[in-house]
Amino acid sequence: MAFSDRIGSLRADNAAPLYLQLQQLIRDAIAGAVLQQGEAIPPERDLAAEYEVSRITVRKAIGGLVEEGMLTRRRGAGTFVASRVEKSFSKLTSFSEDMAARGRLASSSWVSRSSGPVGPDEAMALGLAPGSTVLRFTRIRYADDVPLALEYSTLASFCLPSVDAVDDSLYAALDKAGHRPVRALQRLRAVPFGGEQARRLGVDTGHAGLLIERHGFLRDGRAVEFTRSYYRGDSYDFVAELTDM
Repeated sequence: MAFSDRIGSLRADNAAPLYLQLQQLIRDAIAGAVLQQGEAIPPERDLAAEYEVSRITVRKAIGGLVEEGMLTRRRGAGTFVASRVEKSFSKLTSFSEDMAARGRLASSSWVSRSSGPVGPDEAMALGLAPGSTVLRFTRIRYADDVPLALEYSTLASFCLPSVDAVDDSLYAALDKAGHRPVRALQRLRAVPFGGEQARRLGVDTGHAGLLIERHGFLRDGRAVEFTRSYYRGDSYDFVAELTDM
């Protein structure tokens, strides 16, 4: 079945620019579940030929939907309907637990893990004295093999026997060691991805992202975790339940 048979055709009696018409057709098809999460969009040249428009028109339409977070580009693979994940702020859970709860397979690839003297920002975040030792972990987090987040974690050294104690889940290792956080403070802000974040997550530099800073605490009040996570804005939603108490 032709793509236009599924999502509709451009209309000659519509005064809107062609790229906006095509954009709206795709947007409506996603909203109506005609196009499913994770489904591939035809290449620009195929869409240009089918709709009898220029590739520039198609590129402009697709680019706008990528900026909106409705489509996502994967280098070397093409353009896909974005698969979004909702993360609740109301419960302290790990990335692995979030993915498992949604029936998705979480995995990680290590960028680095090491131990060393605490830095000034880490010392302030964890309440540690200068010269204290910390454990550092940098990972790319995946859901069903799609990169969703780049995560930088720093832990107080008493939390784990060594950096090798962590396999896939940092919180599982902390739980096993008896030092899993029971409370956390999180701060979220929108950021454009720099070169490192974009390269490791397979998106363009300047891609819209979410930076989450988490400070995790034990029951006795000691800070144990300082994590900065860069989430792809086209794949992750953060939600919070509010009450009037």
